Amino acid sequence: MRIPSFPTIVRTFYTLTNATSRTLPQHQALLPFTRGTVLKSMPTIPFLGSLFSSAASRDMSHPVQKSDDEWQAVLNKEQFRVLREKGTESPFTGEYDKHMPSSGVYTCAGCDAPLYKATHKFKSGCGWPAYFDSIPGAVTRHTDRTFGMARTEIVCSNCGGHLGHVFKGEGYPTPTDERHCVNSVSLRFAEGDGEEKSKV
Repeated sequence: MRIPSFPTIVRTFYTLTNATSRTLPQHQALLPFTRGTVLKSMPTIPFLGSLFSSAASRDMSHPVQKSDDEWQAVLNKEQFRVLREKGTESPFTGEYDKHMPSSGVYTCAGCDAPLYKATHKFKSGCGWPAYFDSIPGAVTRHTDRTFGMARTEIVCSNCGGHLGHVFKGEGYPTPTDERHCVNSVSLRFAEGDGEEKSKV
């Protein structure tokens, strides 16, 4: 039997916690807070926030610079939480997890910069879209030291939006033996070659 990795255990805990809160009865007499209040408060709990976010600096310089207010005006709440606050969506829930086109480009949901070609995508079974490589120069990597370990965080090189993490040496039969584990909410899909310039 293969023992799951620590990030897999934490993601499973996160998913079960959210699923459990959805199945609890919503009677005010028995439950003083509504489900929405509980879920909205979860990211503000310091311990849980540190488990599901990245500690990488937000001060990095990128071509597209906006204030939090400007980002909130163009992103929905979940996109803002993941792209700008470095959150993580629940596994197996994203729009692009099982999306397997033969051509096209995945772009940043924040700035529309081309990030991955459809031909980079592969089935990993991890619950998030997986890519073995990115468009050259589109993704920036840096060390994320949350979870008490060093991981490689990936962000959009154009706007600094959090995409996910890169994992190496997992044995997938891909040209790079890397898995870019990307949040679906950080992406958009476009037909074509993606050579057009970012619109932001």
